[in-house]
Amino acid sequence: MVNLNIDFNGLNFKNPVLTASGTFGYGYEFEDFVDLSSLGGFIVKGTTLNAREGNPYPRMAETASGMLNAVGLQNKGVDFFCNEIYPRISKYDTNILVNVSGSAIEDYVETAAKINELDKIPGIELNISCPNVKEGGMAFGTNCSSAAQVVKEVRKVYKKHLMVKLSPNVTDIVSIAKSVEEQGANSLSLVNTFLGMAIDINTRKPKLSTITGGLSGPAIKPIAVRMVWQVSKAVKIPICGLGGIMNADDAIEFLLAGASCVQIGTANFIYPDITMKILEGIKHYCNIHGIKNITELIGAIN
Repeated sequence: MVNLNIDFNGLNFKNPVLTASGTFGYGYEFEDFVDLSSLGGFIVKGTTLNAREGNPYPRMAETASGMLNAVGLQNKGVDFFCNEIYPRISKYDTNILVNVSGSAIEDYVETAAKINELDKIPGIELNISCPNVKEGGMAFGTNCSSAAQVVKEVRKVYKKHLMVKLSPNVTDIVSIAKSVEEQGANSLSLVNTFLGMAIDINTRKPKLSTITGGLSGPAIKPIAVRMVWQVSKAVKIPICGLGGIMNADDAIEFLLAGASCVQIGTANFIYPDITMKILEGIKHYCNIHGIKNITELIGAIN
């Protein structure tokens, strides 16, 4: 049998299959479909310092080979997470990471500091695709200086595993990856959604209330794989790859491109038990190809 264990820069994943923030709720919603403790880990929905109502409806739209979303980080805030959600999910025998978002560096820092106190949360995923309201709305993750600054400040208060989720809506993702590595990121997750738009030709109106939104699903996978491959050659910290993974073959592509593990996102909306099927598919692939350790696949593109 293949050894699926991954040492992810200090985090021990029992296998390389995780779930992506915003697609898996707080985990317990999927209890009827997935043995949560059998996952390598799961990343809970985006958490902000204060409660957010999210964007007006409609905020999701189906597209060819994907979907657009503009949910707007709807959540009840970090204190609600710490007091109400954390006690409920801390029972699971797997790695639980919290996706941390904010509109200002101070938001990120205060939220991360609160989560730092939770014993059974071994890491956070820092979402730097959020708009920096103090700098005119440009996302933190779209230039090296602002990406580096937010990671630097969070690193001062957050003492556990710091994964940084990169935005793909940039010209040079490699430079941004290197800038956050230099400021103390323990790992990277890439990619987040691509900026997209859809129009209803009958009403002639955008399908989203916000006009544009984040494109996810199979349509983005080839670009995501390319970005993982590029970044993996430029940084020393490990990468968690995501973007349109629908089956085990897709997941294996990301591993071969240089990811140490993967996150399953949009597929959870279609097949609630897809993570289990992907995990079994990876095992099957390894067994028929004589792979004894999953690490043999990481970056093993010929």
